[in-house]
Amino acid sequence: MRITRIEAYRVELPLHEGSYKWSGGNAVSVFDSTVVAVHTDAGITGYGEVCPLGPAYLPAYAAGARAGIAELAPQMIGLDPTQTGAVHRFMNQKMRGHPYVKSALDVACWDILGKASGQSVATLLGGRFGEDFPLYRAISQDAPVAMAEMVGVYRAQGYTKFQLKVGSDVETDIARIFAVAERLQPGDVLIADANTGWTQHQALRVADAVRHVDVYIEQPCRTYEECLAVRRHTNRPFVLDEVIDDLGMVVRGAADHAMDVINLKISKVGGLTAARQIRDLCVSLGIALTIEDTWGGDITTAAIAHLAHSTPPEMLFTTTDFNSYVTVSIAEGAPQRINGRMTTTNHPGLGIEPRMDVLGKPVFSVG
Repeated sequence: MRITRIEAYRVELPLHEGSYKWSGGNAVSVFDSTVVAVHTDAGITGYGEVCPLGPAYLPAYAAGARAGIAELAPQMIGLDPTQTGAVHRFMNQKMRGHPYVKSALDVACWDILGKASGQSVATLLGGRFGEDFPLYRAISQDAPVAMAEMVGVYRAQGYTKFQLKVGSDVETDIARIFAVAERLQPGDVLIADANTGWTQHQALRVADAVRHVDVYIEQPCRTYEECLAVRRHTNRPFVLDEVIDDLGMVVRGAADHAMDVINLKISKVGGLTAARQIRDLCVSLGIALTIEDTWGGDITTAAIAHLAHSTPPEMLFTTTDFNSYVTVSIAEGAPQRINGRMTTTNHPGLGIEPRMDVLGKPVFSVG
């Protein structure tokens, strides 16, 4: 089997709640997502999606994803997409860095492999564990009382895990954590996610103030070294996210006992091929995982779901359902939230079929 043509589509994904706010005063109201279609001479087409959280979150932005895909795509014509490891290596040889550029292409190759073999991507990634898995809900940054009120709203939708967006001034963030913690019920899980928004001294103040609260602290500072300093001065369970961008950082973090959980974003590491390697290492090391991506719609949600469902339940800290946050559906057959949980299909590949009427005409096509 050989790749014969690659197309890219741009689609806007508005949010149900109007906007999504996190540290540093950042906010997004409409996500700019890129969908790729990888066609083959066997008549099988695979699909992938990449959607950076705006240009101010990670070293990634939507127009850059499309520019990078346009650079790589012509060189991939003629490759066998079912050889996912070889394709991943080829992309890394042809373009240094820019993992988010490669992610949608990598996911599309896994979709093709599943369709060609008659297996779901979850099966190819290790096999489905159980019937479904739990989801978390991110609570967009707002006043403490308003954020606390959202716990009840989301619990009514079945969520029991809540990721609180903090990372602004210390006093307000402490108030946010206490206000939300008061609304928790037995079995609920609370994560205070600063998204690198605190300096080291600010993070230490917050960690000390909430030392008796049942809360996870996620990525308090920008650098690994700052996060490690905070980790060594708090008794709260610790999550690393933005600094975990490859296998080497997981090895380093494990050696330093820097985290209890990592947030594994598929596009941040370059696709499912690299994400599976990191997931498997973490499982072996006893490090739990939140499995997700920077953002996206139905296709990204499907990729997340297949990786999450193939992760041993005791090591899957949580995952998310990005397609429930947005108002536009871009694919049939995508996993849907049911009472705060999600499952994957046993259909071959990702189990989705893009809505071409929503995607429109490709922004470019090569091959």
